Amino acid sequence: MRIDTAAIGEHVPDASRMRPLARLGQWLLEEGYRFTTATPATHARVNARSGAELALCLRDIFGWSRPFERSLLPDAAMRLLEESGAVRAGDDALQHCTVRFSTLGDSIYVHSAFPTGGEDAVFFGPDTYRFVRLIKRTLAAGSSCHLERIVDLGCGSGAGGMEAWKVLRALGAGAEPELLLTDINASALDCARVNVAIAGIPGAGFLEGDLYAPIESPVDLIMANPPYLLDPQERLYRHGGGEFGGGLSTRILVEGLPLLKPGGMMILYTGAPIINGRDTFLASVKPHLKEAGLRWDYSEIDPDVFGEELDAPAYERVDRIAAVGLVVHAVPS
Repeated sequence: MRIDTAAIGEHVPDASRMRPLARLGQWLLEEGYRFTTATPATHARVNARSGAELALCLRDIFGWSRPFERSLLPDAAMRLLEESGAVRAGDDALQHCTVRFSTLGDSIYVHSAFPTGGEDAVFFGPDTYRFVRLIKRTLAAGSSCHLERIVDLGCGSGAGGMEAWKVLRALGAGAEPELLLTDINASALDCARVNVAIAGIPGAGFLEGDLYAPIESPVDLIMANPPYLLDPQERLYRHGGGEFGGGLSTRILVEGLPLLKPGGMMILYTGAPIINGRDTFLASVKPHLKEAGLRWDYSEIDPDVFGEELDAPAYERVDRIAAVGLVVHAVPS
């Protein structure tokens, strides 16, 4: 498969950095490490508590992103961090890890350290857990064995695509599904490469580009958990564009439908601003769904997420932001 170079920037993955990170992730799993990532607001509150200034255990270093003394880690683990370039010494003579490791079931995923303020930050949090639950529930509910070519669009850490691949491999009786992980953010693809290596998923493809630009042929399953907020800094992992943040999600639906094979499926997890009881995202996509004549299911997964955003001027008319799931089924041939 050829990547459309007109749609991407130049980026060469540094295997010498990714291999040590993958080994570090595997070591953490062997050590019994577990960490569930909360919202940034919760993370900030917990880290602001008295006694949380310095890391005292692995969860503090790799989950809560707290500074640590070098002696807290075994020499072998510290070497892996240094070889990966994922640690820096602060002015306080303490060490600062520049990545986090979160667990989801029996799996572990590397992503950006807290706080995720950078333009190329790779986010993992409550939306990720809800997205994966939606994927698993959807795939388990129907006959999914025919979904052989799957795409995680705007993959971030790659958690959605990787967990879908595991479900489909368990359901299928034939060849393993082909997994394609795409993102416009090169840092996200680097994290995804590490996570795929930790999980031992063979033959995954990594495509850099804007939405569907790198994808040249039809696919069986498209899944996406795009940013859906209005971010003044327009950071890639957070800004959804449009009037209330749903612009990117609408594009994913409209531009993705022609790429679905007959009998294919799209699983879209996003946010829906609710104004006077009206779901603005559903209102924007319903005409496209009706025109295409496809079968689809829509559900409100969480009625109230990112409530702090309602203080921003852009949301002054919004009652709440709901997390929603849209599942589209292409007509079989």
